[in-house]
Parts: sequence; structure tokens; C-alpha cells
Amino acid sequence: MRIVHISDCYPPRLGGIETQVRALAVRQAAAGHDVHVITATPGETIRNGTEILDGVTVHRTTFKLPADLPVHPRVTSVIGDLLKPGGAAADADAVHVHGGVVSPFAYPGMRVARKLGLPTVLTIHGVWGGVFQPTARLTEGLLKWAQWGVVLSAVSDAAADPMRSVVGAGVPVSLMPNGIDVDHWRVQPVAGDPNETRLIAVMRLAPRKRAMALVQMAHGASRMLPSGRRLRLTIVGSGPITAQVQRYVAKHGLTAGRFVVDLPGRLAPDQVKAALAASDAFVAPAKLESFGIAALEARTAGLPVLAYASTGIRTFVHHEVEGLLARDDRQMVDNICRIASDVALREAITAHNRSTEPAQSWPHVLETAEALYAEAAQQTARP
Repeated sequence: MRIVHISDCYPPRLGGIETQVRALAVRQAAAGHDVHVITATPGETIRNGTEILDGVTVHRTTFKLPADLPVHPRVTSVIGDLLKPGGAAADADAVHVHGGVVSPFAYPGMRVARKLGLPTVLTIHGVWGGVFQPTARLTEGLLKWAQWGVVLSAVSDAAADPMRSVVGAGVPVSLMPNGIDVDHWRVQPVAGDPNETRLIAVMRLAPRKRAMALVQMAHGASRMLPSGRRLRLTIVGSGPITAQVQRYVAKHGLTAGRFVVDLPGRLAPDQVKAALAASDAFVAPAKLESFGIAALEARTAGLPVLAYASTGIRTFVHHEVEGLLARDDRQMVDNICRIASDVALREAITAHNRSTEPAQSWPHVLETAEALYAEAAQQTARP
């Protein structure tokens, strides 16, 4: 099968969408498919042209802008030249478009694919809530895409629900989750002090991820623990509010005592695995999380996950099964206290996570993608 992915961003740019698109493309190529990627992201040595990376044919078509924004003034023509008969990515059996809240390269590419009569799947990787949902209603973008015969999907229920509210019950929005290498993220747990509960978070220290809120919530929870119990919070990552978090830790003396905060900075993947192995539970404090790949990695490693029920994490974490879900910050504080003091509950969730493979394993994700491609082919064959 010839599969063509269209994505604004792709490695060497690092981020959630591009990392997952690359991982999907590489695994599809390893499964024997002829896989192409069309992107507006320049490569290490190529700005405009074709290269083969990890078995995937990558077509880069860029326009020089500040910060290499994925905007091209001739986006429809450059993508059309690649997809139309005789083009380098012609005769696609499936065109898989990957979009966020705003995707100035991918969304026009989707229209080009449908005008050429190619089976097309759209996966939304972001949450179209808040101010973005009225925008989608205003432009009727989703309705038009559905009318064109595009198969709609999203990485989680949190990302799919706003789409469903726009297109209505008559248009299905499927789940096309991000994938995870289960064997890679399995870890051998490292025992710690039985009187200390070790929480970990892996995130970019940016306001949207709510690292400061996490420290404050954990600090409050530590004061509610039974006598003799201690709490340690490790936040892996760096970003624009690192100094703010450091100042809070210093001001409140959180380097020793009943509540300790460790800030190791950004770690390599193997170091993250080691940090997960030496932890008892994972906390995801962001409320605007379309999927939560770091939380899925922790859940696969066996850790109970504490997160918000409004996020995409609820797709793979169910309350009191893979972790604890909170409605608001007050309940998150309660859940931190609960996971720290209820050893039986924590051990039961840990045992479940270590013994049960998540549905987001790559074999399942590849099957899901092929099912969506088959559905798109059926849509294209209809009058």
C-alpha cells in the first residue's frame, strides 16, 4: 500500500505531532508499505527536495519565513504536483492528514487530495475547545471536510468530542490514538523508602502545563498526609517558568523534610525511564491535554497516573483502574493524598498497569490506521 502523510511539521523539528507522525510512518514502512511524508519542515540539509529517512520518503517543500513557520504561499500547487499522476507521491492508496488547531499546510493538502479523488483520512492532534470551536462552526470547515468524503478521526475523546459537536451525530469521528512501544517502556521498579511516596511529572515547564500549580497542589497535599508519611515530587523538564518554580522551592525550603521537590531538568529518554522506575505515581497537571504521551509512557511503565477527567488522558486512564482522575484542583489534591496514603490502592493500580498492555500499543494503532484507510477507500468509491 502507498501511504502519504501530510503534516505541517516533521523531524528534525521536535514536538508531539511530528514525533508521532514519524513513529507511525516508520512502523508502516517497516511493515512493508511504501510510505511518503509531505511536510513544510526543512530538514538538516534539505529545505526543498526529497530524502529517505528510516525507510520513509520525505518530501520537504518550504518557504523561508521567520522561525521556519509551516506556511507556503503555493501550498495547493506544490502538494498537488506531488500527489497528481506523474508526481513523486502519486497513486496513493491513502492520504493521511495530520492537523492541529491551526494547520496552514496540512488542511489545504487535504483538499488537494480529495479533489484528486484520493482516499483521505484526517487525524486531529489538538483540542478544538474554547475559542477554537466557534471558529470551526463559523467556517464550517469540518462539515465541508465530511461532505468531501474525508474520514475524520482524533487522537483521543477529548480531541474528538468538540469535532463531534460540530459535525453532528450523523458523521462519525473515530479514534486514531498515538502509539507506544510497550516493550521499550516496561521498567524494572526500584524500591524506595516505604514512608515516602515518590511522584513524578514529565513536561515542558511552560504556563500551559501548570508546573507551578502542581508544586503548590503537592505542597498542600503533603500537609494532609498521616504522621510519618513524606512526599517527594520530581519534575522532569525545562522551560520558561523553570526559574519561577525554583524560586518557590527555595522560598519554602522544599529541598528536605516532609515534602521535597527535585528539578533535574530535561533528561534523555533512557534517563526518563530510569526516573519512572524510581517513582511510585505519575502526575499530569495540565488541563488542556489532547492526548498526554508522557502519561501513557508512565502508565505503560506501571505507574498509577493522576490526571484530569477533562483531558485526553481519560482515553487510557480510567478512575481507580489505571490511575485517579480529578474534576478540579481540589480533587487533584485529594487524589495526591489518596495515592500517597492508600498503599493497597496504589499497589493494585500498579499491578494492573504492569500486567495489562494499553490499547495504544503500536500493533493496535497500525491496525486502526489501516481500518481507517479502508473506510476512506470505501468513501471514495461511493458516487
